[in-house]
Amino acid sequence: MLTVFTAFFTIGLFTFGGGLAMLPLIAEHCTKNGWLTMEELTNFVAVSESTPGPFAINIATYVGAQAYGFWGALTATVGVILPSFVIILLVARFYLRFRRSRVVSGMLYGLRAAVVGLLAAALWSMLPSVFWTTGAPTAEFFCSIVIFCAALLAVWKKIGPIPVLLGSAALGIAAGFLFF
Repeated sequence: MLTVFTAFFTIGLFTFGGGLAMLPLIAEHCTKNGWLTMEELTNFVAVSESTPGPFAINIATYVGAQAYGFWGALTATVGVILPSFVIILLVARFYLRFRRSRVVSGMLYGLRAAVVGLLAAALWSMLPSVFWTTGAPTAEFFCSIVIFCAALLAVWKKIGPIPVLLGSAALGIAAGFLFF
């Protein structure tokens, strides 16, 4: 259990930009330690994004539970929360004093660019398990493309994330009954 705590403590400590920015590190730890396959992780990312609560906590709890049961879930959750809790206490204490600092402004500027890169890396690492299967394209492949394009169009049209997730789930259920 120390491994899962250390992994999620490290992920919580060195990942900026929210839960999705954590995906490359989570994927690395999960596959390296044999906690989840990339396909299992991709499935739970979808579940975690669709359920209430912060993504990082949802996924840490799930991975910990898969790896070590209840105590693993608790350990991973505490591990991912603890760094943010301590950091936000420190930031709140000192931000007003240093908010006009060129060092602080520069650091935040650099972190924003890094977050976009981490999100792109997460997308890139998940694409194969979402779209590409072995062999010829299947009905599942085409349904995934349609749902992906519909979600992109909905976000582009400024439809909120809840209707997009509910609509995508409904399309997936319909596709499951029709094609699988």
